[in-house]
Amino acid sequence: MHLTKNTSLKSFFKITIGLFVVWLSTHLMHAQEALDPIFISQVEDFIEQKPKSYQKIYAVFNAVSEDTIKMRFLSKRSHAKNYLEGESYALNMIGTAYRNISKYNEAILTHIEARDLADRAGNTDLKVLSLNMLGVVNRRLDLIRIALDYHKEALDIAEEVENPSAELKFSIAVSRNSMGNIYLALKQYDLALNQFYESLKIEEELDNKLGLAINHQNIGIAQEEKGLLDEALANYEASLKYNNAIDSEIGRVICYNSIGKVYIKQEKYEEASVVINDALTKALTLNDQYYNALSYINLGWLQLKLKQINKAERNLKKGIRIAEEYNLLSSKIEAYNYLSELSEIKGDYKASKAYYKKHVELDQTIINERNLQYVNDVVIRYESEKKSNQIKALASENEIVKLRLEQNKRTLLLSVCGAMLLFGIIFVLNRQKTLKSEKKIIMLEQDMLRNQMNPHFIFNTLNSIKLYIINNEKENAVYYLNKFSKLIRKILVASTEKEISLAEELETMALYMNIENIRFDNEIKYEVEIHKSVNANLIKVPSLILQPFLENALWHGLSSKTKNKKIHLELKNRTHNSITIIITDNGIGRVASQKIKKQKTLNRKSVGISITKERLENFSKRFSSDYNLVIEDLYDDQNNATGTRVIINIPTEEMKLKTA
Repeated sequence: MHLTKNTSLKSFFKITIGLFVVWLSTHLMHAQEALDPIFISQVEDFIEQKPKSYQKIYAVFNAVSEDTIKMRFLSKRSHAKNYLEGESYALNMIGTAYRNISKYNEAILTHIEARDLADRAGNTDLKVLSLNMLGVVNRRLDLIRIALDYHKEALDIAEEVENPSAELKFSIAVSRNSMGNIYLALKQYDLALNQFYESLKIEEELDNKLGLAINHQNIGIAQEEKGLLDEALANYEASLKYNNAIDSEIGRVICYNSIGKVYIKQEKYEEASVVINDALTKALTLNDQYYNALSYINLGWLQLKLKQINKAERNLKKGIRIAEEYNLLSSKIEAYNYLSELSEIKGDYKASKAYYKKHVELDQTIINERNLQYVNDVVIRYESEKKSNQIKALASENEIVKLRLEQNKRTLLLSVCGAMLLFGIIFVLNRQKTLKSEKKIIMLEQDMLRNQMNPHFIFNTLNSIKLYIINNEKENAVYYLNKFSKLIRKILVASTEKEISLAEELETMALYMNIENIRFDNEIKYEVEIHKSVNANLIKVPSLILQPFLENALWHGLSSKTKNKKIHLELKNRTHNSITIIITDNGIGRVASQKIKKQKTLNRKSVGISITKERLENFSKRFSSDYNLVIEDLYDDQNNATGTRVIINIPTEEMKLKTA
C-alpha cells in the first residue's frame, strides 16, 4: 500500500477503499448465505456446547476442514462467542490452506494466532497441532532451525502427557516425521530413517492412511539418497497406494514425482515421462507452487536426459521462475545444477559456469543454515587446533630463544628480558584498555535496551491486573498476567541480544500493545500489514526498536482522543537491500499533543526516540547505506490534524558490508 500527501490521491484512495469494504461485506454476506443452513445450525449448536476436547472438534469438522469458507465461518462464530478451541482449530485449517497455495507468511501468522488461542484455552492437543503446522511451513521455506524448534517444542509437550489421546499420538507422529525430514535435509539419512520408522509405528497403530503415505514417501527419499533405488521405489509405490485409498491428489503429485526421479536414475525414460507429466498436470490444477516448480524441474531434467534441449531449458526456467517468486531454495538449487549441465551440452560454457556458481552458492547457503551445529563443531575443532599450534609454535620459539640466549652475553640477556617485559606490560595495559572499552559499550547497549520499557508501564500494568483481581475478573487477570509475563521474559531476553528477527520483534510488540490496551479499555485497534515480499523471520533488527514509536502513538497521539483509535504498522521492501516500517496513528497530532503536554504540571522525560536513533545509527554502521527516520504530521483537506506517520528505513543483511 503506497501512501502519499497528495490530497486528491487521498480522496481517490478513500473512495476506492470504501467501495472495496462495501464489496467485501457484500461478498462475505453472500458467502455466508451460500453456506448450507444445516452446517450453520450445526456450528451454532456446537459452539453453544463449547466442547474442550480436540477429539470432538475433529470428529465434527474434519470432513469439511479443507473448505475455507466453512472454516472462516466457524472461526468468526467461535470468536464472537469466545470459543477459543473452535477458533484455534479453524485457524489451523485456514493456515494449512494458505500453505497449500504457497502463501507462507499468511500461513505462519494464522498458525501463530491459533497457537496463542490454544495457549489461552490451555488445550495441549491444539497447541501441539499449531506448533507442528508452524514447523511444516518453516520447513517448506528451508528455515530449518526455526522448524526444528517448533517440532521439538511440540514433541516435548506431547510426550509429557501420561495417557495421550489418539489425536495427541497423531501429533507425536507428525513431530517425529518432521524431525526425520530435518535430519534428511542435514543428510543424516540413518537418523532420519529412525524417526520415520518410529512415526510409522504410531500411524500403523492409529490406522492413519495419510500418515502411512507420508512416512513411506519419506522412507523412500532417505533410501534413494543412500542409493537403494529398488527399496525406495517400493516405498514410493506403497505411499501411492495409501494416497489412492484416501483420494489425495497432492499425495499423487508427490509420489509421481518421486517415482519419476527413480525411473530417470534407472534410465527408464518412457516410464518416467508418463508419471512426471501426470504429476505436472495434477500439480497445475492444485495451484500449489511448491509442487508446480518441482514438477517442471523434474520434467526438464527428464528432457535433458532425452537430449530435448529446448524443451528442457523451457521447463527448467519455468521451474526457476516459480521457485524464485516463492523463495523455494531447494528447487532453485536443483534447477541451476540441471541448467549448468544443459548449457555445457549446448557449448555455452560461460552460462554453464554461471549456473553452476549459483547452484554452489545457494547450496552452500542452505548447508550453512541447516548444519549450524555441525559448523559450530568445526569451529570448535578449528579453534582447538589453532591453540594447539600456537602452543607448539611458542614451545619451538622458546627453544630457539634459549639457544640464542646461551650464545649471548649477560648484558644482551638482560636487554632482551627487559624489552620483553616492557612489551608485555604495554600489551597487558592496551588489552585492559580495550576490554574496558568493550565492556562499556556492552553496558551502554544494555542500559539503552532496559530504558525502552518505562517503569511507569510496568507499575500501571500491575495495577490494572490488580483491579481485575479486585473485581473478581479472574479470567482477564490470568490472561493479562500471562501476556505480561511473556512480555517481561521477551524484554529480558532482548536485553542480552543486540539483534533479533523482525518476526520476534513483531510478536513482542503485539504483547506490548495487548497489555497497553488494558488502560484504554481495549479501544485501540492495532493492525499489522506484512507485504508478500517480506519474510520477517529472515530480517534482523535491533531488539525493541519499535516500542518507543508505539508508545508515542499511544500516549501522545491517542490518549487524548475519545473514540476510533487506530495504529497501523506496515512492513514492505523499499529496495532489495532495505526494509521499510511505517507506523501510522489517527491521533490528535504532534502540535495538539505538545500543547497538552505544556499544560501538564508534571512531565515525563522521554528519551526513547533519541536512544532509538543512536541504536539505529550504530546498527547501520556496518552497511553501505544508513538508516532513515521520518516523522510526518497528517492533515485532511480542511487542514485538520488526522494523526502521525513514522517511516523507518532499515538496511538488511543482504547489503554489502563496508570495507575497512
